[in-house]
Amino acid sequence: MGSYNWNWPILLNEPYFGWIVSGFGYTCLIAVLAWAIAFPLGSAVGIARTVENRFVRGAATAYVDIFRNIPLLVQMFLWYFVVPELLPQDWGRWVKRDMPYPQLTTAIFCLGLYTASRVGEQVRSGLDSIPRGQRSAGMAMGLTGFQVYRYVLVPVAYRIIIPPLTSEFLGVFKNSSLALTIGVLELTSQARQIEEYTFASFEAFTVATALY
Repeated sequence: MGSYNWNWPILLNEPYFGWIVSGFGYTCLIAVLAWAIAFPLGSAVGIARTVENRFVRGAATAYVDIFRNIPLLVQMFLWYFVVPELLPQDWGRWVKRDMPYPQLTTAIFCLGLYTASRVGEQVRSGLDSIPRGQRSAGMAMGLTGFQVYRYVLVPVAYRIIIPPLTSEFLGVFKNSSLALTIGVLELTSQARQIEEYTFASFEAFTVATALY
């Protein structure tokens, strides 16, 4: 490392600077849109895991078990390479080639569904941590089950799980790097491309690390 010839200015040259900016933009886009899917869906799944209806609770539990226990990398490959082949031919062609930005859309959709399973567990744990008496008090006041969740349980649960939700949101940015495996030119992919073109691997990945 002491004899390494650092060449930071090369990252300011085109097209390398543009690649970094583009990659960072794609990373933020994937993470934010995936979270826009994960938060509402995960909240619904987490709430569903605490309701009294066995069918709803079982379906939500199955969703969490499936998406949490399959590695995200495997899910990326399944959604992009396998699922289109299982669809009717015209649908599969549209999903894999004719859909706008197929790799990017697939990465957002996959990361969103995966993260939703993790958010669902956090919401469930937050709801389970609330004393049973609050639910009973809400029912005793004449609130319906939906109103108890809306006005009593869910607001309290969100306050409890703010720290793990914050960590999960930050984790979406890191997990977005797996989108490179299906061809999305996000930040990690662009850093690898700069390395291949310039051999400035330490500079490229140092900048990527700082941006992450």
